[in-house]
Amino acid sequence: MESSELTALLTPDGLRMLAEMPPVRSSADVERTVSTLRAAGHSPELVSALVGQARLREKAGAKFGDLAHRMLFTRAGLEQATRMSVASLHAGRFRNAGATRVADLGCGIGGDALGLAGLGLHVAAVDADEITAAIAAYNLAPFGDAVTVAHGRAEDQDLSGVDAVWLDPARRTAGRGETSRTRHDEWSPSLEWVFDLARRRPVGVKLGPGLDRDVIPEDVEAQWVSADGSTIELVLWSKHLARQGVRRAALVTRGDQAWEITAGADAEDAPVRDLGAFVHEPDGAVIRARLIGDVARSLDAGMLDPRIAYLTSDVALTSPFVSSFRVREELPPDTKALARALRARGIGRLEIKKRGVDVDPAALRTSLKLRGEDSATLLLTRVGETRRAILADRV
Repeated sequence: MESSELTALLTPDGLRMLAEMPPVRSSADVERTVSTLRAAGHSPELVSALVGQARLREKAGAKFGDLAHRMLFTRAGLEQATRMSVASLHAGRFRNAGATRVADLGCGIGGDALGLAGLGLHVAAVDADEITAAIAAYNLAPFGDAVTVAHGRAEDQDLSGVDAVWLDPARRTAGRGETSRTRHDEWSPSLEWVFDLARRRPVGVKLGPGLDRDVIPEDVEAQWVSADGSTIELVLWSKHLARQGVRRAALVTRGDQAWEITAGADAEDAPVRDLGAFVHEPDGAVIRARLIGDVARSLDAGMLDPRIAYLTSDVALTSPFVSSFRVREELPPDTKALARALRARGIGRLEIKKRGVDVDPAALRTSLKLRGEDSATLLLTRVGETRRAILADRV
């Protein structure tokens, strides 16, 4: 969103029109709405802002629920924002640690600040981008004096009046539209600055889940977070925001439910064993946190291969930290033989999952030419140098 579009939108008439906008979900909706607004004599800046915000609000429902329809967004800001359910969990960490005033440095459109303020904390939010800061101020306005929003750099803020700090370094190129990811040595503020602050103050810092583990300081708690099956972030907690004795954690969320497994260090892997009655795929947060071994032991399971994150067991157990599958049988991994076997079993709907093999599931599904009324899951993997094709059903 350009400054001219924001200026046109942030007026009583602009905001009223946005509130009254019908859903804009498709290209046809966009064309129809643009034509209607332009025919009514509205400026190109206002039309662009209204249509853009209507589309972003539709997309934002997945992260912000009903709140999305009273918020403003930029495309990049929405992409980088923490979903509300996870932001609330992070906010609870601050509250439980006794913090009452939190600085949100790099607040973006205000997603994390919403979580903090929603639990009654005072928030000093700041963002280096002027328009993003203005949008955050709008989104956080319902909290009144409990939240302040400023335009500025994280490195320039006076932190003397806060108990703890939340940081979300910019990990993408500058901009509010299409952006690209940058290397961790190009983030703003820099990791060096962030980690120095974390050594001196209670800090929570949101990072990409794929951060090189060698970069993580030894004296912080590293918590990988997944939401609805996708690993979305790594949060590092320092000082009294870190839990005693915890250095590795995997927080798994589905909707409003959450489960967590913690440890003082990476878990030792479980032994390798032969294929059993069940196969378990650990959640991505568990894999990133290297807690697969602890999950395996809770399921009385072993590894199919020491280098691949599939577990197997004979016990009918599952947990929130895995997706579990009941094994039907092994099939030949060769595409032609596999296709014949699946057609013979009447399988017309097939979920294809893979680990450790170079397979394009979409291309394979086309090659299999499935037909039939049955459905199943196909797990493609390898044990040593041998490819395996395991037909299974989700538990």
